Amino acid sequence: MGVWELLLVGAVLLLGLCGVLIPGVPGAFLVWGAVAWWALQDQSGAAWVVLVGATAVLLLQQALRWRLPPRRIRGVGITRRMVVCGGVGALLGFVLVPVVGSVPGFIGGVYGSERLRLGGHGAAAASTRAFMRAMGTSLLVELFACLLIVGAWLGVLIWG
Repeated sequence: MGVWELLLVGAVLLLGLCGVLIPGVPGAFLVWGAVAWWALQDQSGAAWVVLVGATAVLLLQQALRWRLPPRRIRGVGITRRMVVCGGVGALLGFVLVPVVGSVPGFIGGVYGSERLRLGGHGAAAASTRAFMRAMGTSLLVELFACLLIVGAWLGVLIWG
């Protein structure tokens, strides 16, 4: 696979990660589709392992999301800024402390956004808890699954 094709797959993966943060955009499907296209083009053993692993992770993620309470966005005061800051925090956490860093990074991003907006620890912590109860947990599960898949893809490209 050429450099331009890999960059295109990377762009679709990034678009899928952003799509997880935007309601109504099939971010997980975009991530899986990009990995599937890459595996079909590459046809190496590692590419097929990543595709099978991505499929298993996304199926597990869907089963886990069905067990979580539904998203209750109305009346909680969730803003786009909270979601974006949580996503950026998860991405930074995933890079700084691979895999497990995305969870505290997500919560830290939401808390940091609210701390700047509200000015105090108590109000920011209460707002972060309300966000996590309303939609943060299901969003975090989907984002974490997609970050795992992107991390596996990058790992195969770099070390494979």
